[in-house]
Amino acid sequence: MTDASAPFVPESPPAPAAVGFARVDHCGPAFAALDLGTNNCRLLVAAPTGGGFRVVDSFSRIVRLGEGLATTGQLADAAMDRAATALRACAEKLARRPVRRLEAVATEACRRATNGPAFLARVTAETGLRLRIISAREEAELAMESCAPLLEPQDRRALLFDIGGGSTEIAWIRVPADGSAPELIGYVSLPLGVVTLAERVHQDCFTERGFCEVVAEVADHLAEFDRIHRIGQEIRAGGVRLMGTSGTVTTLAGVAMALPRYRRPLVDGKTLDCEAADLALGDLFALGREGLAAHPCVGPDRVEFVLPGCAVYAAIRRVWPTPRLTVADRGLREGMLTRMMRAERAGPRRRPLR
Repeated sequence: MTDASAPFVPESPPAPAAVGFARVDHCGPAFAALDLGTNNCRLLVAAPTGGGFRVVDSFSRIVRLGEGLATTGQLADAAMDRAATALRACAEKLARRPVRRLEAVATEACRRATNGPAFLARVTAETGLRLRIISAREEAELAMESCAPLLEPQDRRALLFDIGGGSTEIAWIRVPADGSAPELIGYVSLPLGVVTLAERVHQDCFTERGFCEVVAEVADHLAEFDRIHRIGQEIRAGGVRLMGTSGTVTTLAGVAMALPRYRRPLVDGKTLDCEAADLALGDLFALGREGLAAHPCVGPDRVEFVLPGCAVYAAIRRVWPTPRLTVADRGLREGMLTRMMRAERAGPRRRPLR
């Protein structure tokens, strides 16, 4: 992480093809957050506006960095090449739109891969970007940070799930009655994401039996977390908000809302009746491979991953049945941006007088 008082300038990479970055001079402050996940590489550049921020540039590309990782324990050469290409594109965007501060993180694929650190060193050499591997706990905290504005005064607790490419994060959150920041009570990271499941079960999720087997497996993992925190008991007492942030849950929302094409402003922050989301899941399952590829809220690039993600969602619903689901099209990048801008507003820390 760079010093909040100075514009972001990455290390000068030795490679001749590396991209240079200009300093911010006359422009207002902009901030950038980069998230390299198991399936996607995403960049968000934003400028602060009052208590929030305005997106001024973005980038998203499916890179499948975790392809084959569950079998070999390593990032494959082709996967690393795809991710490196996407990260070079991010570096080029940042060169054209310099930022005051950048936070760049890598998640499950680089956490698990024995060659994850070596790959990130290669990225720094080729692009000047320094990515930090974050823990599962920090991943849950960043998701909580980004989704906190969707909480409402009547909420006592929130159960937030993020179905990623290599893992699924579940965050159990206390919402203080005095309006102060929400607190992470507990979290669990399951090594079951849409990519890892798709590679392991192959076509099984397209069959009713295979789909149900994945649901049962995930539900068994979640039941242990429920026993520790008694989440089901809290749900029955009321005041618990179920929140989801992932491509799976936003796809379910798009289908439930019968959108002709996916539109983030219509989905982000939308609260659905869970029955409507369950019906949307059934509609997706009934489409089959060809129907999913043609669906405007899915498309050919995500065909393999939608039903494994839906199986994880179905397991969450089985263990924690709630009447409503709040959908968040936001995640780690928004959490990082929120943190950076809050630190900027707070200013540099002063040393205590002696």
